[in-house]
Amino acid sequence: MSRADKLFVDMCRDILDNGFSSEGQVVRARWEDGIPAHTIKQFGIVNRYDLQEEFPALTLRPTAIKSAVDEMLWIWQRKSNNIKDLSSHIWDQWADENGSIGKAYGYQLGVKYRFPHGEMDQVDNVLWQLKNTPYSRRIMTNIYNFNDLMEMGLEPCAYSMTFNVTGDRLNAILNQRSQDILAANNWNVVQYSVLVHMLAQVSGLKPGQLVHVIADAHIYDRHVEIIREMISRPQYPAPKFSLNPEVKDFYDFTVDDIKVEDYQKNPQIKNIPVAI
Repeated sequence: MSRADKLFVDMCRDILDNGFSSEGQVVRARWEDGIPAHTIKQFGIVNRYDLQEEFPALTLRPTAIKSAVDEMLWIWQRKSNNIKDLSSHIWDQWADENGSIGKAYGYQLGVKYRFPHGEMDQVDNVLWQLKNTPYSRRIMTNIYNFNDLMEMGLEPCAYSMTFNVTGDRLNAILNQRSQDILAANNWNVVQYSVLVHMLAQVSGLKPGQLVHVIADAHIYDRHVEIIREMISRPQYPAPKFSLNPEVKDFYDFTVDDIKVEDYQKNPQIKNIPVAI
């Protein structure tokens, strides 16, 4: 059975059984009808995925892997902050009339900085270090720029990546300040698992572990029963994942270079209410 399913089920049970409810507190998020969107949360969730063991896509319900990767490439490869460069519509509510989400996400990764080895952006710095100084303990990115927060359509949720090479394996830590567990958890896990696979391939490394650290892991009140039903579903083996081995440059990857096979999964959960 999929280890990603087990981690997800254990996390959800912990939140539901031992989490803290925001009922009675003032909360920012609202449902479409204007009612406050309360949550049950746990602080400091840490999930560890061994990418050599399996590709961590949930089988409890389908994850739209190619759509998730398209968003990741929008941020990390295209370094765009405009939803017109994105195939899905998940960012529409945070964009202005021109399609911009402001100085957020991809914009931050495209800003150039001075490094000891030249002027470049954060992604190019990671790529340079993985090829030239792979055992450095300073290979990381951070898009939570306090100077630009007031000009962001949404303050970054998944805000930093730390890369660490052990032997011939590329490991990474994804730090996330906040996560809607039902809507976004496996979406982010899949995205950054693929990113590790891609960066490893173009750097002559093997994918290692992805450690996902979530400061505020929460389940919204209107998601509780959906989650309870979802975690009671049967679990299947993880799908097989591979990349086009011909791609040697990170900027050449497309969603068509991803191959997912034997993805056995439960039915999709439709019309999930989203708090804003």
